[in-house]
Amino acid sequence: MTKRNYKKEYARDHASDKQKKRRAGRNAARRKMEANGKVRKGDKKDVHHKDKNPRNNKSKNLTVTSRKKNRGKLR
Repeated sequence: MTKRNYKKEYARDHASDKQKKRRAGRNAARRKMEANGKVRKGDKKDVHHKDKNPRNNKSKNLTVTSRKKNRGKLR
């Protein structure tokens, strides 16, 4: 079994400008829902983007779901 090269993995999967913007959009959505009182830190809930676009943080596009439902394959 070979060791994982985390540095190479990060550079390949997470360091691109596109991925940084998508991550920032998801974080902004979470902060927006926290400010509205719909989620709390540590509540084990996810903020789901209905149109699957993490940069679209309009209120009508965001819902609170369980982690299992939001991260499942059928979503």
